[in-house]
Amino acid sequence: MLGSPMNPTVLPSSTQVVGDIHEVTNRSVRKISREVEDTSLLTPQRLHAELLVTSSTRLDAYLQGALRDATRSNAHNTHRFGQSDRAWLEFLQAILGVIGHRSWIYREGKTRDFWILETTAKFLSLDFDGRELIGRAEGLDFARGYFDADGGMPRDPRSRLYVQYCQKDRESLETLKRVLASWGIESGRIHNPSRRVDPDYWRFFIRANSLGAFFANVSSWHPRKRAQITARTKI
Repeated sequence: MLGSPMNPTVLPSSTQVVGDIHEVTNRSVRKISREVEDTSLLTPQRLHAELLVTSSTRLDAYLQGALRDATRSNAHNTHRFGQSDRAWLEFLQAILGVIGHRSWIYREGKTRDFWILETTAKFLSLDFDGRELIGRAEGLDFARGYFDADGGMPRDPRSRLYVQYCQKDRESLETLKRVLASWGIESGRIHNPSRRVDPDYWRFFIRANSLGAFFANVSSWHPRKRAQITARTKI
């Protein structure tokens, strides 16, 4: 099984990442596709069980990371998370409930397949300074929440594996790189993919030699992304 995000130990050599260096075979493509579609690999009960053994400070850090893709309503004094994947919002709602905060989920518009989770949790802040988490276990939870909100990896199992973080806030990405580096997880330079398309859009990739450490220690609590990681990873 994957290394537990609750008990972080950087073990890059223990994880064989399918599609990292070697070409993915047709057989592994079929296997990965089946595993990503197999919802039994990641049940709500399984994720919720992880919540029960996670301290409130680490859950707070995860939510602060996830907030990188949220907005604030000054009129209602709330924060809003928007996703087409309602399952992840339901998981965020479970976290908020565990630590004693109110939230609710609703569809944005009558026909759009887009959902909003809104919460009155007062500890959340778009100005949260992640530098205080450098070298602390909570930093891995912050990185996980950030990945679930603004990170990505290829959905096609035939594609070469990568992990990226994308954000308009370059300073926030700089802090995230330092948090990851404090756990031995190396990343490439922050760069702009296309100044013509968006001069204020930034991203960086996790280095190939750190993908194992990333999957073992950061991983994901996003149902789809967690399933992708599980399917792509062998221990």
